[in-house]
Order: sequence, then structure tokens, then C-alpha cells
Amino acid sequence: MNKIVCGVLLFSVMACAVPIDDSLLKSVKRAGLKAIPTDKVELHKLIDPKKVITAKRVKLGKQLFFDTRLSKDQTVSCASCHDLAKGGADGLSVAVGIGGQKNPHHLNSPTIYNSALFKRQFWDGRSPNLEDQAMGPMLAPFEMGMTAKLAEERINAVPEYVEAFKKAYGKDVKITFKKIASAIAVFERTLITPSRFDDYLNGKKDALSKAEKKGLATFIDRGCINCHTGVAIGGSMQPFAIADEFKFKDIGDFKGDKNGLVKVPSLRNVTLNSPYFHNGTVVELKDAIKEMSRIQLSVTGIEDTEIDDLITFFKSLEGRKPDISLPKIPK
Repeated sequence: MNKIVCGVLLFSVMACAVPIDDSLLKSVKRAGLKAIPTDKVELHKLIDPKKVITAKRVKLGKQLFFDTRLSKDQTVSCASCHDLAKGGADGLSVAVGIGGQKNPHHLNSPTIYNSALFKRQFWDGRSPNLEDQAMGPMLAPFEMGMTAKLAEERINAVPEYVEAFKKAYGKDVKITFKKIASAIAVFERTLITPSRFDDYLNGKKDALSKAEKKGLATFIDRGCINCHTGVAIGGSMQPFAIADEFKFKDIGDFKGDKNGLVKVPSLRNVTLNSPYFHNGTVVELKDAIKEMSRIQLSVTGIEDTEIDDLITFFKSLEGRKPDISLPKIPK
């Protein structure tokens, strides 16, 4: 084959490759998927709109996040249900609190990773932000079993915490239950996990393999994007089981908020966070995809190859975790 023909063929291959990527990126943009910004200023606009994050507050919040003193019997911490060494959850079908108590509604623990990107917190979306959410588990009798007064007494009784709050919030700070929760939330706001998918959206076209790009295209074409969208790829309130009944609807009494809406779980790190659904009733990701297709999209015949494509794409959402070394808990 002469050089001219080879050159024409090579040019044709290159010309085809570029539009394919450009077309996919345009579809992603139209669908509402967004990347975690690489620019620190833009990222902080997302995770810290009120500009509360400082290094000293993050350090303090991390200590409190891991401190079992914030549970009544001093056996459970925030980290007990949100394991940062894994996917930010506990891997259990139902959350377990002090004394081995299970969540009475048979709800499992959602991931804490990237929760600063969610529009609402808790499965029923009752909390608007992490500061409000952080108070809930501490006060729940079946989780950490605390009272606001007891939490304040315990933290105020630790000289190192008193000094840390002064350094983080000013010498005149009053350590209230709300301030304790706020410090925990500051730390949680830093638990962002950018992934190869974000690298792709941010301009690195070789960050995803051909198979992963195929899975992304399937994700959009099959309509998964209708609920799993935005920078969190989830995190908003949506109707659940609109095309058919959820096969495990009778496990637990959770029915969503007053309008029947349920918070859409983020698909970031989804491959690390089995079991799936609010009541943790599906262990395998492929089975969760089949069930979602049936009850949300009326797709009863989704092909196994399409499921494989989706799982391949989901693996690209496994993010780079921030420092998860254990903090020194004050004596």
C-alpha cells in the first residue's frame, strides 16, 4: 500500500475518533452530568459556599467524627457507620447503633463520601445540609443515643477539645451541640473523591477506556441519567418505583418523604457500596441495575451485555480518596 493511501486511511481513523469523543461529551453535557472541578476555587464554591472550611476546623471535625464519646455508651462513632477505608458506608443491609440496635425502619447507611455535593441528606431528604444532618444520628436513640446536653458536657470536659475549639472558632467560642455538629460537617465537606470520569469530563480524553465510554453512552441512552445526574450523579429527591413495584418494598416501613420521594443515591463509588437500595436488600450490582431498570424505566429486558457495559462505566467512578489516616483522639 503506498504512502498516500496509508496517510488517507490514518487521517480518516483520526478524524473519526475525535468526533466520537466530542459527540459523547456533548451528550454528557446535555444530560446534566458535571465533573468535580479541578480548580480549588471552583470546588470550594460547591462544597463550601459559606466559607466555613479551615485546616483547624477540619482537624477538629475529623477527631469528633471518629470519637465514640459522642454515643451514649461510648461504643459508636460517625465512622462506625461511615467507614472511610471502604466506600464511606458500613456494608450492612441495615444500620446498627448502640447496643446492637438495628434501624427500626430497616434503613442502611448511605455513603458519606461526596455528600457535600448532595442537594438533600437522609433517605427522606429531611435535612438540607450536612450541618443539620450531623445532629440526627447522635440524637437517634437507636443510633448514638445522645442528648444535646450530654454531648456538650462530654466535649467541654476534655481540655484538648476546649483548646481545639478556641483555635478553630475563636477564643470566645461556646461549645454547643450545634457547634459540635458543625465541626463534624466541616470535615465531611472535604470527603470528595474525584475519579477518572471527572478527568475525562475535564478534558483528558484518554482517562476512560473505549469500554468505559461505551458504558457511559449506555448510561445516557438507557435513561439512567434522568435521576443520576449533576456533579453528585445523584443526591436529589425523585419518585421511586414509578413503573412497577419494588420487589423488596415490604422489608422495612420506609415509603419516602411526605410526597413519596426518595433521595437518589450517588453512583460515585457505587461499586464499593453493596448492598444496594434504601433497605439494603440487593447485594449484587448487576441485580440492582436489573431491578432499577424494571421499576424505574419499564425495561424488563435489559441485555446482560448492557449491564456489563454499565458496570464497566461505574468502575470509572471509583474516586481518589482524601487522607483517611486515623486521627489522634484527645484523652
